[in-house]
Amino acid sequence: MNVRKASVAGRFYSGNRERLTREIEGCFLHRLGPGFLPQKQVGEKDGFTTIGVVAPHAGYLYSGHIAAHSYARMVKNGFPDCIVIIGPNHTGYGAGISCLSQGVWETPLGKIEVDSEIGTALCGDVAADDELGHAYEHSIEVQLPFIQYLAARFGSAFTFVPICMGLQDYEDARKVGTAIAGIIRKEKRKIAVVASSDLNHVGPNYMAPAPHGTEVGDWIREQDIKAVERILALDAKGLADTVYREKLSVCGYGPIAAMLVAMNGVGAKKAELLKYSTSLDIQPSDSAVGYASIAVE
Repeated sequence: MNVRKASVAGRFYSGNRERLTREIEGCFLHRLGPGFLPQKQVGEKDGFTTIGVVAPHAGYLYSGHIAAHSYARMVKNGFPDCIVIIGPNHTGYGAGISCLSQGVWETPLGKIEVDSEIGTALCGDVAADDELGHAYEHSIEVQLPFIQYLAARFGSAFTFVPICMGLQDYEDARKVGTAIAGIIRKEKRKIAVVASSDLNHVGPNYMAPAPHGTEVGDWIREQDIKAVERILALDAKGLADTVYREKLSVCGYGPIAAMLVAMNGVGAKKAELLKYSTSLDIQPSDSAVGYASIAVE
């Protein structure tokens, strides 16, 4: 069975098992993080409900504490059996939409098996069974250590399915999300969906400077709220339309739209903004990236 080795360990997060564990705990306990380490309570009944989350995918230094909010909420009522992680394709390699039907991914915290049943079901009509699209992509990989850490704390096992979207238009996102919803409705297992995405990228480093006389921090928050409002309204098409109309630089709007379609397809009730931050909260600069943790249940 093919093993996909960690591509960004040592860069986006620590490449050492012990240091990575401490780094993840630091994200949960960070001043901008949840402030606690999630754990299953003794005697707690498993009340897991299908959940979708938005989690950022920058280096842990900048966005790990925001991602921690999403994962704390994901396991609040129990641990999922399978997690579908949808991320954007930054590299340009591989198919327009890449999935995997089998294999193992490895991080410093160990190995995780691709769910062959669900992966096979998603490959074909909506995604190619394609390793190249995943080979060097970080957006899905950086989510896995958080889940592995929590699985160890909960004494739980899980499988996952990676979906890498180079094509992020609404119609492709709708197809992906509809297929995931169909699987969730049929499966008796507990399934969570993670949309891996940062928000806007503004400033000279991203060739998108703030308007003259506008502070970069004010500008990025103004841009980010346009996308966040559509997500909180569970409006997948509205999100895609807003990104195009307002020329937003939300790098994973397709994965977010696909997650929203999937959640709406299984009866989503509400979306909640758990935490918002920008890279400016960690490092002052004339450029900035926005990060949000959002849960849909």
